[in-house]
Amino acid sequence: MAHLELQGARILLVDDQPANLDVLCELLEAEGCKVSMAPNGQLALKLAPQVLPDLILLDVMMPGMDGYEVCRRLKQLPETREIPVIFITAQDQTESGVAGFAAGSVDYIPKPFRDQEVRIRVQTHLRLSRLSRELAAKNEELTEKNRQLAEEVAQRKALKGQLSMISEREIERWGLKGFVGQSPTFQRSFKEIRLLQESVTTSVLITGESGTGKELVARAIHFGSPRCEGPFVPVNCAAIPGELVESLLFGHVRGAFTGADSDRIGYFQMAHGGTLFLDEIGEMPLELQAKLLRVLEDGEVRRIGEREGRKVEVRVLAATNVELSDRIKKGVFRQDLYFRLARYLVAVPPLRQRQEDIPLLAQHFLQLFAKEMGREVPELSAEVSEALKAYSFPGNVRELKNIIERALIESGGGVLRAHHLHFLPEAATAMVTAAPASATQELPWDLEEAEAWLIKRAIARTDGNLSEAARLLGTNRNRIYRALAQEEHRGQGGRARHEAGSQ
Repeated sequence: MAHLELQGARILLVDDQPANLDVLCELLEAEGCKVSMAPNGQLALKLAPQVLPDLILLDVMMPGMDGYEVCRRLKQLPETREIPVIFITAQDQTESGVAGFAAGSVDYIPKPFRDQEVRIRVQTHLRLSRLSRELAAKNEELTEKNRQLAEEVAQRKALKGQLSMISEREIERWGLKGFVGQSPTFQRSFKEIRLLQESVTTSVLITGESGTGKELVARAIHFGSPRCEGPFVPVNCAAIPGELVESLLFGHVRGAFTGADSDRIGYFQMAHGGTLFLDEIGEMPLELQAKLLRVLEDGEVRRIGEREGRKVEVRVLAATNVELSDRIKKGVFRQDLYFRLARYLVAVPPLRQRQEDIPLLAQHFLQLFAKEMGREVPELSAEVSEALKAYSFPGNVRELKNIIERALIESGGGVLRAHHLHFLPEAATAMVTAAPASATQELPWDLEEAEAWLIKRAIARTDGNLSEAARLLGTNRNRIYRALAQEEHRGQGGRARHEAGSQ
């Protein structure tokens, strides 16, 4: 019965005696070995790199080049250096053994050799050679893993250092110093933020119109709390395609679905130890809300395609510019999720409700942009302050910031004047009474029609770019879609009534 170690093993026999070659060849082939033969050392040196045997049986006494010299040369060649060599010798065993080991052999077989001894020695050294190769491969694999681990540790240290530096800058940028205002409504929000900075686990729902600074509130809560050393991960729920929401939030494993070419961690795991900010939470698909609620309750996420969940330690802050109570009534937002998110509710007031803060904010943005542009901070004239306070700012603080940045650019570093201010004429309804009648003749006085009129003007101004139109109006694309759909519905109703009356 052939031994498993011998089956398929490549053996090179080197001996100047044909009878020895025949006997060894017959013996080893009967065990399933693949045998090559060389009658002298010169041919063996040529044949070995070509055949690349698993083991070489080498006679010591050969004319021309003896076995010791052949072995030494084999050990000098990169291709054959690791191939084990067993000497076949009729010399004194001790003397030939010492000389053979000095030349690089692993063992020797005395002549006349016995079949069983040949089998055992060949089998033993084939096994040792295989184990040696496997050990070398494992060592190489371990070395590579250690290298990768060392690189990862170095990267983590570097990222931690960067995060520490970023956090310091973010605390300065997004902390309470970034809040400007003296109005009572602002001061109430300011006190709430201070309270929430001390509570590191309470989930918060931040409400307010688009552009009021809901993300600024979320960042201030995070960077003013002990969580500031952890990541702050902002996610716009309205901007994620519905089919990707679950994967992006919770992650997936390779092969979980078409296109999942590798493992991916989700936003929850990215925010581990820090804060996850879910902006426009009202736009999250209903089917995902139950899974989000489960994560909030259990503190555990499960990647798509994975059986076991993973613990995450994350504080969730959510924001919305729509009335979630209306969405709950319509059945598109879960009430239990609302109560889980709104353990503490922060309402960010629109800019029109804190008009006394407008000049302070304008001066704050002037200083910010002047510093970025390397300019002196210009003076804010009285006419500019009055014009700003007379405007309704449908885009809230974001719109004010954009107006001030453009005004600073146009002023060239001089005093800001009223003509440097560029308000949206489509949205300047708060200034209607001060404008000539001709400027407002086309403005409809029905609220829904007025909204549609403003949207159409913004779309025309941006050459049909809905995203830019939404930005100009301080709203989002979904609201524009709804308003246009309602306008189309009203138009169809009007045509139907007209047709009915003409019959």
